[in-house]
Amino acid sequence: MTIITRIEREDLQRLVRQREKVLKSAAKQRSAELLAEFENQLGSEFSFDDDAVWQQATQEAEIEVNKAKQKIAARCRELGIPGRFAPTLHMYWSVRGPDNLVKRRRDELRRMAESKIAAIEKKAVTEIELSCLQAQTEIAVAGLTSEAARGFIDRLPAIDSLMPAPSFAEIAGEAEPPISEQLVSPNALRQRRYRERQAALRNAQAPLTSAADACSDPPSSESEPDAH
Repeated sequence: MTIITRIEREDLQRLVRQREKVLKSAAKQRSAELLAEFENQLGSEFSFDDDAVWQQATQEAEIEVNKAKQKIAARCRELGIPGRFAPTLHMYWSVRGPDNLVKRRRDELRRMAESKIAAIEKKAVTEIELSCLQAQTEIAVAGLTSEAARGFIDRLPAIDSLMPAPSFAEIAGEAEPPISEQLVSPNALRQRRYRERQAALRNAQAPLTSAADACSDPPSSESEPDAH
């Protein structure tokens, strides 16, 4: 394997560090773009005439609604309901859907998007750092000449060994303390443990008390002395 010179290693290391810095800035910029894109989607409004199919469907619905309104008005006249008090039927086109129509729902979706995009950026930054570290490691290894130095690099632990995947039994098994105890307040937990200790003490003292009582009682086989 060709040995990289010291000057080449320094140039490559400087280039990798600069690349890491630029990529992290690009990740922040990408997060801002994703948030802006989501805001555009969240605030989008659509008119019925934006699409030919929507427009035709709206026109057909208006015809049917007008027919229904005429039937309702005729029935109101039969019932003697004045026109200004009579019920009627309306059709309207909603420019937004149910998720981005209500402000509270929009705020909720915005918070969800911000959390999701922040997680994406954090993952991207971690991958950038890992890739740059790998590049710096390869550059350093290429300049090593002794087996001891190369062995030192090989002995560095990997992230998989530092963070092994938990088993299902570890996650779904019994917790210590139990989940039920984790859900109660600390004060209630202390009170319950105090009662459990008191009950354990009483149970431990019960055999000793029974033995002492047995020793103090007179034998049942002895008869009382005769009065005569």
